[in-house]
Amino acid sequence: MKLLSWNVNGLRALLRKDGFTFLADERPDILCLQETRARPEQVGPILPQFSFQYWNPADRAGYSGTVCFSKVEAHQVRLGMGKNEHDGEGRLLTLTFPDFHLVNVYTPNAQRGLLRLPYRQQWDRDFRAYLLHLEQSKPVVFCGDLNVAHQEIDLTHPKANRLNAGFTDEERRGFGEHLAAGFIDTFREFCKEGGHYTWWSMATRARERNVGWRIDYFCISKRLRPALESAFILPRIMGSDHCPVGIILTAASLHDPA
Repeated sequence: MKLLSWNVNGLRALLRKDGFTFLADERPDILCLQETRARPEQVGPILPQFSFQYWNPADRAGYSGTVCFSKVEAHQVRLGMGKNEHDGEGRLLTLTFPDFHLVNVYTPNAQRGLLRLPYRQQWDRDFRAYLLHLEQSKPVVFCGDLNVAHQEIDLTHPKANRLNAGFTDEERRGFGEHLAAGFIDTFREFCKEGGHYTWWSMATRARERNVGWRIDYFCISKRLRPALESAFILPRIMGSDHCPVGIILTAASLHDPA
């Protein structure tokens, strides 16, 4: 099973750029998008190769939002994490399949001046509690824009960004606590070196110079590790300031994870 995740930075803008042509080559079974900034009726029927399409738009028009396109029907769909203080922005969408829960997440940014850092820290705590609650029933895959570079190798200029949103000690510690709670950063299972990023500033043409941050992830429960065949980044895919990331899970191992 192949899963892709992408912060599209506006779904309607991406569609105008014909930004999904790469799917013909990649052929994912499930595609998770973040920062869609659209409702389904605003884009009309799209991506007909995915029979099942699950949306969680934000209450505020043109803001945030998540969607999952799947070739497999989910047994259950949850919008949000069940907390009013978090669920109005369309940042969390959970699909339950026979072998795992899939959580598509667009984590809040701490914002310039770290104005939203206290809220972000509360989000991290509540999100981790939500993941652990899901994990009681079956393994969890969570993916999306986590808005944090975990380690110094996950961005080009770690020292210059130490106190900036996305690389504060508090945000890095929050992501580390997700891992300590029993989840695996799948990309780091296969690649230990730096220089691999998923977001680049559009203002400075940073992508051309590969001056970026790795802030988009697939993480899985440790008991799904035997099913993890590969994890990858697709930096060649254009259309957003982020690029897609993905994993492949081996179906035979999914049915009996260690």
